[in-house]
Amino acid sequence: MPIEFAEITQPDDTPRSTTRPRFGALDALGDWLAARQGATHATPPRRARIVVFAADHGIAARGVSARTPGQTPALAAALEQGGTPLGVLADVSGTAIRVVDVGIDSAEAGEFTVRRGSGAIDTEDALTGDEAERAVRAGARVADDEVDSGADLLVPAELGVGATTPASVLVAALTGTEPVAVVGRGSGIDDHAWMRKTRAVRDALRRARPVLTDPMDLLRTVGGADVAALAGFLAQAAVRRTPVLLDGLVVCAAALLAEELAPGARSWWAAAHLTTEPAHALALEHLDLEPVLDLGFAEGSGTGAAALLPLLTMAARLAE
Repeated sequence: MPIEFAEITQPDDTPRSTTRPRFGALDALGDWLAARQGATHATPPRRARIVVFAADHGIAARGVSARTPGQTPALAAALEQGGTPLGVLADVSGTAIRVVDVGIDSAEAGEFTVRRGSGAIDTEDALTGDEAERAVRAGARVADDEVDSGADLLVPAELGVGATTPASVLVAALTGTEPVAVVGRGSGIDDHAWMRKTRAVRDALRRARPVLTDPMDLLRTVGGADVAALAGFLAQAAVRRTPVLLDGLVVCAAALLAEELAPGARSWWAAAHLTTEPAHALALEHLDLEPVLDLGFAEGSGTGAAALLPLLTMAARLAE
């Protein structure tokens, strides 16, 4: 059965304040939140949730990351114990983190696991058609779980070695950009790894172009379980009228697909920050979203959105 999302209800973005703005971006952020709360004045989120979709990518075997294939399980374990940059930032804001395994290449499978690592997208499909659908549905289910449990603000994120490579391919495909213009340094790669990554993106982009008009085929061909799940999560969060803070490149690449799957979903999202990844800026431009922060972060992985959460609370308090 084809995946269909319910019609998106558009928030009322009529300016809330009748006085002269005094706090610039904080005023705008407060207005954005108030509109999505359906209120005259914003109130601080009571139960923000960071949801991290974790998966491995076969393309990591091509040497496109500073990390080695096989590190994702350890990274996921460290995150759940609060020992990563995202864990530190989430702790500062008092925000709970949920890690969802949709494609980690390990012996243990979770409730939402669709496969153990994706295919190497320069020579093979990332997923089967069934796996792509299952991943999108899994993301939508997780969004429903969180909203039904009381979440009033969602922060989606990714975790997995090599994830920026399929994300760069998707952005290049959907914006008509050449590989050299979308490939950044990601996890801190050197010049040799950058050239390997550019070749991988070039070859995967050739495979993506014939399926450019079908978002599910794009996810199957050059995406991955995490990107597909993120797309489903973002689309369903909008259906459930729940505000979302978008983070880095991988999440924004998934957002491009979510907007294709559920037109109008982007009206429920705000771009938390801008990373140094060139494809990230292209994705935000395509979504017509302006980042709130530019902290010079090299990666996303939820960190920029987590850093914005205290400011969002301040914006809401100023609007009271």
